Amino acid sequence: MTRTPRKTSRRLAARTAAATVALCIATGAGGAYAYWATAGAGSGSATNGTMETVTVEALVAGDGPQGTLVPGGTADVAVRAFNPNASAVQVYAIRGNGAATADANHPGCTTTGVAFVDPAAPLAPTVTIPANSSVLITLPGAAAMSMASSSGCQGATFSLPVTLEARK
Repeated sequence: MTRTPRKTSRRLAARTAAATVALCIATGAGGAYAYWATAGAGSGSATNGTMETVTVEALVAGDGPQGTLVPGGTADVAVRAFNPNASAVQVYAIRGNGAATADANHPGCTTTGVAFVDPAAPLAPTVTIPANSSVLITLPGAAAMSMASSSGCQGATFSLPVTLEARK
C-alpha cells in the first residue's frame, strides 16, 4: 500500500506546528527568565539650586485697583510681584504684614481703619510669574475699611504691607 501525499503533509504540518509551539514556549520562558533574572547597577547625581526671593514692587502707572474703598466696605488690592529666577514660580499666598498707611497728601488720616484680608492659600486662580519678569496680581476684596476710619482719610491711597509666598 502506498501512502498518499496528503497524509504525509498533514503529519508534517502537525509536527511543524508542535515544534513551533514548543519553540515559542521555550523562547517565551527564556525571555521571561532573562527579564526577571537581569540585574543592573549605576549611579546618578543632581544639584539643587537656590531660589531667589520673589519681591513685591511699587506699582507703576496704570497699576491699581479699579474700585474705591469706603467705610464698612471692601475693595480690590493690586500687587506687582517680580520673579528674578531663571524659571517660572507660582504665587502660593499673599498675607498682610503690618498696618496700612495713607499717602502723604492725607496727614489728617490718623486712623485708617484699613486692613488687608488674606486671600485663601493657595491662590485661586493660580498665579504664575514667568522667569525674570513681573506680573500685576489683583486680589478681589482684599482691603477692608472699618467704620472707625478718620474723615481725613477721604480720597487717600493706602499702602498695605504684604508678604508674598512663591513656590517652584
